[in-house]
Amino acid sequence: MAMGKTPGDSEGNGEDVGFAEINITPLTDIFLVLLIIFMVTSSVIVQQAPGGAQTGLKVNLPKGGTTDVTARATDLSVAVLSDGRFVLGGNVVGEDELKRAFAKAQEENPDTVVIVQADEGVPHGTVVQVMEMAKSVGLGQLAIGVRDSR
Repeated sequence: MAMGKTPGDSEGNGEDVGFAEINITPLTDIFLVLLIIFMVTSSVIVQQAPGGAQTGLKVNLPKGGTTDVTARATDLSVAVLSDGRFVLGGNVVGEDELKRAFAKAQEENPDTVVIVQADEGVPHGTVVQVMEMAKSVGLGQLAIGVRDSR
């Protein structure tokens, strides 16, 4: 512990006393640096499904009972945003690009599962539209992404 002399004692005959203040500036600096590091790294993290299928963004999925579909790296994950836009692999795409991606996936692997992750506010018709696009090119294995209800 740091020791000092009693104030006003120029001869050095005063008694030793402890300082009454603790310098917390270095501790505060460390906490601020850690806060900045966590903020930067959390904004970089990309939401990824357990099997490797990537959406690239967070979609507010509705709750469901059980999750019995595990995404594989070859599966195609399509996110439908609340404003009706389609997101494939982290990029916003139009209907034509989505149909081409479905056709390419069907050519590469006919057993590709199309996982539709629609926001809670998306109309049912938009989800059906995406599923019909997938079925029109021959992709018959479809799944709807939901949050676990637990």
